[in-house]
Amino acid sequence: MAKRAQGPKKPKPSVASASTAAAAKPERKPNQAPKRAKSPDEMRLNKYISNSGVCSRRDADIYIQSGNVKVNGVPVTEMGFLVKLGDVVNFDGVELTPERKEYILLNKPKNFTTALDEAQENRNVLELLRGATTSKIAAVGRMDKNTTGLLLFTNDTDMIRKFGLPNQKSPKIYQVSLDKNLKFEDLESISSGVTLDGHRLYIEEISYIEKEPKTEIGLKLRTANVKVVRAIFENFDYNVLKIDRVAFAGLTKKNLPRGNWRFLTEQEIINLKNM
Repeated sequence: MAKRAQGPKKPKPSVASASTAAAAKPERKPNQAPKRAKSPDEMRLNKYISNSGVCSRRDADIYIQSGNVKVNGVPVTEMGFLVKLGDVVNFDGVELTPERKEYILLNKPKNFTTALDEAQENRNVLELLRGATTSKIAAVGRMDKNTTGLLLFTNDTDMIRKFGLPNQKSPKIYQVSLDKNLKFEDLESISSGVTLDGHRLYIEEISYIEKEPKTEIGLKLRTANVKVVRAIFENFDYNVLKIDRVAFAGLTKKNLPRGNWRFLTEQEIINLKNM
C-alpha cells in the first residue's frame, strides 16, 4: 500500500523560545490593581490627590504605597486604585477635595471691581475671566474700580486665607499717581513709617519713579489692603488719582497687557505656597 503523503513536520517549541515568550509577557508591578474600564465618575487615586493640590501624582504614589492614604476609612496601597467623586479620601490625616487647584493672574483694568454688590456700571472682575476655568474661583484680596494692576484668582481657599492675614509678609509694589508733586520731606516722613487709625504701618520702600514727574511714586508694602495705599497719601493731604499694582508676591505684569490674564506656572505656585 502506498504511503500517504505528509507535509513538513512542525518544529516543536524549544525550551529557550518558551522561556523567551514568558519573559516578554509584561509583569504586573507589586501592589498594582488590575486594569478595568473607568466610569465617568471615577479617577485614579493619585490623580485625585494631585488635583487636590497637596502634591504631584508621582509623590502621591509614594504616599499611597506607604499606607498614608485612606479611602472611606480603609487604607489603600494599590497603584491605579480608582475612586469615585463621592468617596472620602484621607491623605496623611487630612480629608481632600478632588477639584484641581487653579491659579490665574489678571492685569485688571479700570471700572471693574471685586465687590459683588456694586452698582451696575461697576462690572465685576470675573467677567474678564469668563471661559478661563469651570472652577469656582475668587480674588485674593479686594480691589476697587479705580485701582488697576495685578490681581490673583484661585479656588485654593487656603491661599486666599493665607494672603488675607494681617501678618502676611509677601511684598506688593504700587505705582501711585498724585494730584501734585510729592514733597521730599513728605517722602522722607512716609519712608520712616505712617500711623493710620492708631496702627503703625511699616513702609518697606518709597521713591520717585525715574524719568517721571514727582507726582508718580513707587511704593512697596507688605499689606494686601489697597485702601491703605490711598490712606497713606491722604494722610499728607495728597489726592490719589490712580493706583496701579505692578507686582504681587513676586509676580509681575511682564508680558501681561491690561485686561489680559494667564495661568501661573508650577514654579510660581510653589513660590507662593512657600511665602
